[in-house]
Amino acid sequence: MKYVLKKEDKFSYTEIGEGRPIIILHGLMGGLSNFDGVINHFSENGYKLVLPELPVYSLGLLNTNVKNFALHLRDFINFKGYENVILLGNSLGGHIGLYYTNIYPEKVAGLVITGSSGLYESAMGSGYTKRSDYNVIKAKAEEVFYDSAVATKEIVDDVYETVNDRNKLVKTLAIAKSAIRHNMAKDLPKMNTPTCIIWGKNDIVTPPNVAEEFHELLPDSDLYWIDKCGHAAMMEHPDKFNEILSSWLEMRKL
Repeated sequence: MKYVLKKEDKFSYTEIGEGRPIIILHGLMGGLSNFDGVINHFSENGYKLVLPELPVYSLGLLNTNVKNFALHLRDFINFKGYENVILLGNSLGGHIGLYYTNIYPEKVAGLVITGSSGLYESAMGSGYTKRSDYNVIKAKAEEVFYDSAVATKEIVDDVYETVNDRNKLVKTLAIAKSAIRHNMAKDLPKMNTPTCIIWGKNDIVTPPNVAEEFHELLPDSDLYWIDKCGHAAMMEHPDKFNEILSSWLEMRKL
């Protein structure tokens, strides 16, 4: 689903539903539509789903990094006056959520990460030397999922367009380097925010041992697995993802 974003100040976003804000943080090449299942379910069950467009390709090259994305999120949350938010991030979005929560823990009631970067980044931004070859990009996109059929032509076309846009490719590589620089291993043990880790057992982008390390390092975390699932659990198994997250929110009284 394509979402109509409204623009206020320097922010583009939309809100769906009413209640405690769940802020969706999309990944590097993942759009807000990747979260359709989450958005539809939770917006009808007592939450306000907030979908900000992150400035992954709109900042200057020197400012294209995890820190500045987290500061953009800070400015957005302050602009909207949100309190006690839940952050939900996939891949780079999870990393941004972790970085923000580390700096502003008083603003975050709960954090949800799935396939998050922040500990293991070697796969981000790599493998695009043959970016003009559509079939290579198609195979690369399909690797993200356990079920390659999830990588629709629309998804493959979006990735192909992104990596063949020189400006976006340069920024993609800059973000990959930034993710390595902003490794969270030393920060995680000091982060006491309740954290829900939902991971695909078959994720080859951020493998299962990454989830286990997040769980080990974060003092107040719960780890859940989804079988036959790759890097984007909320896309491949939306019903299971929502079931896990609903139970966790109820258990944590969020």
